[in-house]
Amino acid sequence: MFNQTKHKSRAIHTWQVWAIYMVLAANLSREQELKQTCPSCDTTEICNCSSMGLDLIPPGLTAKTTVLNLAHNRIKHIRSQDLWHAVNLRALLLQSNKINSIDEDSFRSLGKLELLDLSNNSLAHLSPMWFGHLFSLQHLHLQGNSYRDLGQSSLFSTLRNLSSLHLGNPWFSTIRQGNFEGIVRLDKLWIDGGNLSQYEPGSLELIRKINHMIMNIRSINIVSAIVRDLLHSVAWLEVRKIDLNIPAEMQLLRVMASSFANKISFKQTLVTDATVPEVVSILADMPKLEEIEFIDCRLLGTGQWKMQIHVNQSQTVKVLTIEKLSIEQFYLFTDLQNVQGLISLLTKITVENTKVFLVPCKLSQHLRSLEYLDLSSNLLGDQGLKHSACQGGWPLLQTLNLSQNSLSDLEMTGKSLSHLRHLVLLDISQNNFGEIPDVCDWPKTLKYLNLSSTQIPKVTTCIPSTLEVLDVSANNLKEFGLQLPFLKELYLTRNQLKTLPGAASVPNLVAMSVRRNKLNSFSKEELESFKHMELLDAGNNNFICSCEFLSFIHHQAGLAQVLVGWPDKYVCDSPLAVRGAQVGAVHLSLMECHRSLVVSLICTLVFLVILALVAIGYKYHVVWYLRMTWAWLRAKRKPKRAPPKDLCYDAFVSYSENDSDWVENIMVRELEQACPPFRLCLHKRDFVPGKWIVDNIIDSIEKSHKTLFVLSEHFVQSEWCKYELDFSHFRLFDENNDAAILILLEPIQSQAIPKRFCKLRKIMNTKTYLEWPLEEEQQDMFWENLKGALKS
Repeated sequence: MFNQTKHKSRAIHTWQVWAIYMVLAANLSREQELKQTCPSCDTTEICNCSSMGLDLIPPGLTAKTTVLNLAHNRIKHIRSQDLWHAVNLRALLLQSNKINSIDEDSFRSLGKLELLDLSNNSLAHLSPMWFGHLFSLQHLHLQGNSYRDLGQSSLFSTLRNLSSLHLGNPWFSTIRQGNFEGIVRLDKLWIDGGNLSQYEPGSLELIRKINHMIMNIRSINIVSAIVRDLLHSVAWLEVRKIDLNIPAEMQLLRVMASSFANKISFKQTLVTDATVPEVVSILADMPKLEEIEFIDCRLLGTGQWKMQIHVNQSQTVKVLTIEKLSIEQFYLFTDLQNVQGLISLLTKITVENTKVFLVPCKLSQHLRSLEYLDLSSNLLGDQGLKHSACQGGWPLLQTLNLSQNSLSDLEMTGKSLSHLRHLVLLDISQNNFGEIPDVCDWPKTLKYLNLSSTQIPKVTTCIPSTLEVLDVSANNLKEFGLQLPFLKELYLTRNQLKTLPGAASVPNLVAMSVRRNKLNSFSKEELESFKHMELLDAGNNNFICSCEFLSFIHHQAGLAQVLVGWPDKYVCDSPLAVRGAQVGAVHLSLMECHRSLVVSLICTLVFLVILALVAIGYKYHVVWYLRMTWAWLRAKRKPKRAPPKDLCYDAFVSYSENDSDWVENIMVRELEQACPPFRLCLHKRDFVPGKWIVDNIIDSIEKSHKTLFVLSEHFVQSEWCKYELDFSHFRLFDENNDAAILILLEPIQSQAIPKRFCKLRKIMNTKTYLEWPLEEEQQDMFWENLKGALKS
């Protein structure tokens, strides 16, 4: 009998434990689901849930969502039902999660999806079933996962609209025939295969056209095989992170000489003196090559190539770009005599950030077709420029960029370039010229000159009079009085000008920028003198507007579009003193034109009124009501509701300082340590220091979902509680919603409520409030009711 009772008791205990476990599990599941929500998905078509620590795709997605950003979370699995209702989704960003599995029909409803980014996850296998219904997909990113191959068949056979494809990872090792079946044309194909070791010939041959092919592949054998499949398909071939340092391997790249690509780029590539001749020979033999790029590459050597380059000189290459080329012993680099015959047809050359300090004169003289030369961010000095731009060098040059070099003598710079009979545009910004002379020699054809950030204290007649465009920004100029009769555009941003340049010196000026100077006014005569002016950018100055000035602008034809950069600061009584106002819409009255008299009368009247109000207020405490009225009017002008993205608190708590012990030690602990926690706004903790307290109150109420009033005898005696109650009344109660919650901390006698709390009487008669129970057994119910009210 005892054993039966014992077994029965044990069974009952087991069922009780199981029931408690199920209840706890359900609560934990509900709390976990609440943590997976994304607020931005409720209000806009663009749902940004990136970097929110999500473990699952948030629930509640609807047909209105077009962009879903879930990047940088902790999602591991995509379930069938997660995206079922997002039928209008155009972009799905899932990069940088921990996704290792995707149900086969997870994307079944996404027939309108155009961009899918699954990069940098943990996908060990790729399934063609994922993409079977993505008929509109244009951009697919699969790089940075852990798959080793693309399977036995094509993943992409149904993606007829695919435009760009990015795949590969450090473990990607195999490409098979049939992997790209169904793809006919791509704008960009990016294969990240640093360790790619197996490529079946013909795998990419079915793709008829690729505008831009990017290969991050170390194996020259694999690169050679891919290039062989794409000889007639690729327009722009880009090779990254490959080492071309073994001469014997260069024969494998000889197939590239048969490619019909018109542009080729090498990025983060290593070349040596021993391999450069073969690389140049291959490129020169490409039949349709027009543009060559070397970006962020490294050259081991000094240009002392051991063999003469014998090639059939390319008749098609016109553009050469070299950026950030690292040459450790750049100061020992040779004059490149052995390539002089290869460059005579180049029309555009960029050699940027490569420590160039000299272009050999003979090399310059062989650049007979050069029209554009960019040598910015190098080490070119005055003597180096003189030698580089020697007589006979760059004979057809039209555009020259020498910005951010080591030039310091403007007179010498002009003299070095004076023989360039076709030079039109010269950029010598970000050099250090300092003082400039009064006379300089320049090319007669020069029309565009950039002298910004060159430390010149003033402009002189050294600047050529033939210019049509001049930029002298960021030089701390205090005046500008040059005679430039042909000038059409003048840029004077970030100087110290106090007046506009004289129109007589620039009679044909069409556009002028004087942003961030020290201008304080324009006169009617100044503006009228610019007869051809169409664009004036005068932002970030300190203007004092006058009636005459505004009236002139109003009646001047076309000037509604002149002041596009209207100043940020004003000392102006006109209604035009609003940033972005249309000057053509201004109508000035007679009273506005007699501003001084009106201001004097108003000031006198205001002084008398203030004096009277101070006297009355001192006696009848009117100051309090005036302050309240002013704050009320300011708040009334704000929008009725703050945008959901600006709501950052669950509740703003209004309470008397005498009740702070209960609020801060009991209520705050109970609510902010709940699961999930509530975020409360308290004046002691969350008000912005130094900000007017009324503004703090208004902002806190507007940034909170609810306003929670802790009512007591002390509350109705508090002046600031009265402010908070009044603001909440016209911001919340007048809208007939339940955004206010009343807690009666202690009974309040009706005769204890001051007359100025008439709204409190009305509210307590019309809204239900919570009473704080003194009995502990009833306090749990109180907290549940309060939490429910905050969640509603």
